[in-house]
Amino acid sequence: MSEPQAAPHPSTGSERRLKPAPLLFEPADAAADPEHFFDLESIEDPGELLARSTELALAFRVATDRAMEFQAMAAAQLADPQRFDRLPLAMIAERAEWTEDYARKMVEFGEELLRHGGRSQ
Repeated sequence: MSEPQAAPHPSTGSERRLKPAPLLFEPADAAADPEHFFDLESIEDPGELLARSTELALAFRVATDRAMEFQAMAAAQLADPQRFDRLPLAMIAERAEWTEDYARKMVEFGEELLRHGGRSQ
């Protein structure tokens, strides 16, 4: 598993940012067809296929970064020593299927995010 990294803040302008494609749930019958993936298989024009698949790849990256930020904040809250129901790092790591060292890093990252209002700087 990679080290926790924050998604770049949209207002910094430090990276070229494309508008992520909306991630929509696929219909249940689409899951039965292993060739079906967000209707990309039906796009015949290679230019359009490249554009749409690039949008999806970006959307998944943004969603992954954002989900990781929420994981970190939750881990920090669960490890907060002021909570009466505080969890030890080993239990947080087990729940999230992380190593204990990675859980420690995520807790630190989450504490930083919580200090900055829930978004990385």
